[in-house]
Amino acid sequence: MTVPQLRNNRTIAGFTLLEALVATALMGMILAALATITAQWLPNWNRGMVRVQRNELVARGLDRLAGDLATAEFISGSRETRKPFFDGASRSITFVRTALGPNAGPGLEIVRIAEVNSTEGPILVRTRAPFVPLNNDRVESIFTDPVILLRAPYQLSFSYAGADRNWRKEWRQQVQLPKAIKLTVRDNATQRILSISTATLIHRELPAECIAAKSLAECLTSLLRPPQSAEQSATLR
Repeated sequence: MTVPQLRNNRTIAGFTLLEALVATALMGMILAALATITAQWLPNWNRGMVRVQRNELVARGLDRLAGDLATAEFISGSRETRKPFFDGASRSITFVRTALGPNAGPGLEIVRIAEVNSTEGPILVRTRAPFVPLNNDRVESIFTDPVILLRAPYQLSFSYAGADRNWRKEWRQQVQLPKAIKLTVRDNATQRILSISTATLIHRELPAECIAAKSLAECLTSLLRPPQSAEQSATLR
């Protein structure tokens, strides 16, 4: 073999062992750097996805809750009172609405939305029962069909506003329904109020007879009077 041929074979022989080791070391450093970046970025991405999914579930629960509250109706709890069957507290609310759903029959139903304790923390549960007026202010019903609207760490509180537009924590034993109900969602871990908190209007805060009344004050005054029995009505006639 001549000298030029030997030099040509050396130029096309490939990488030396030292060059291969250097290339392997550089590749290992690059993979280690990518693994470190991924290990720092992936948990944050997972937390962001979990937060987005939770917000979507909370938004759906609030939409259903707002739709329920908007359809609350002015229905007396018994034949001995003209006050509407409505009990509003900061963590629970009970009202009457038209029965609606695939398993609901015709008529009215009582809807109760209340916070209950569980192993995961407080959860907001919706239950319902058929509405049957009794001869007293107490209506005993068996609530069924529980639906979870909100889970920990989020917690919901109710606020109520009447014609004066002042928010209050309770609405009980009133002669009319509140005009608006505010739904405030708070993160118990950070005590931060979520931006998806909302409010809803009640479209039937007064009974039907108030439509023909000359004034709202006259209608509310009539509601405070005890209802007349059939014998009293016949005597007046």
